[in-house]
Amino acid sequence: MRILIVEDERRLSNVIKKGFVEDGFAVDQAFDGEEGQYLAEGEQYDLIVLDIMLPKMDGLQLCRELRKKNIKIPILMLTAKSTTEDKVAGLDSGADDYITKPFSFVEFRSRVHALIRRSHQETSPTLRIEDLEVDPLKHIVKRGGKTINLTPKEFAVLELLLRHKSEVVSRTMIIEHVWDYNFDGMSNVVDVFVVALRKKIDSGSKKKLIQTIHGVGYKVGD
Repeated sequence: MRILIVEDERRLSNVIKKGFVEDGFAVDQAFDGEEGQYLAEGEQYDLIVLDIMLPKMDGLQLCRELRKKNIKIPILMLTAKSTTEDKVAGLDSGADDYITKPFSFVEFRSRVHALIRRSHQETSPTLRIEDLEVDPLKHIVKRGGKTINLTPKEFAVLELLLRHKSEVVSRTMIIEHVWDYNFDGMSNVVDVFVVALRKKIDSGSKKKLIQTIHGVGYKVGD
């Protein structure tokens, strides 16, 4: 999964980024509203973390601009303002959720996962296909009841495939959702990760779950 953090307090932005990179997310950062708008309109994100008090363009205006352009990426407002009026203003601008500083990262992380799950219309936090189970919040993968250890990027690729079960996921889509803005998309890194992922989740199982759609990408499910 790939998120955009629009936050001018660089230390806080870097702390949030570090936590989500460790979780297997690809993370881009913007430090003012105009940069945030540029990235949000030009890249594919699963969620935007948006501060309200930003230089050049505040978060409320940025949120309204994105919604006017029919950009439906889930937006989590992150701000020091905590009055009811401030929360209402954030939600009325088009945000999906609101959390105030200071915050518990555990709660923050849970809200992010809940928003992504809701955007994919998933009722359960656990993703399943056949005997494979993936828990994005706890970062646990099991097949046939046995735990499988994946690297953060392998986990991110598998999660993306499962969130698009029965759909063909192109290499470009994988790159856009799993790697950040600075990634060199000309390499064959996607194929390398899928080969490693197959070895781990299909080891000892008769049914192979990840299908290659030649010339396009990959999919799981019929």
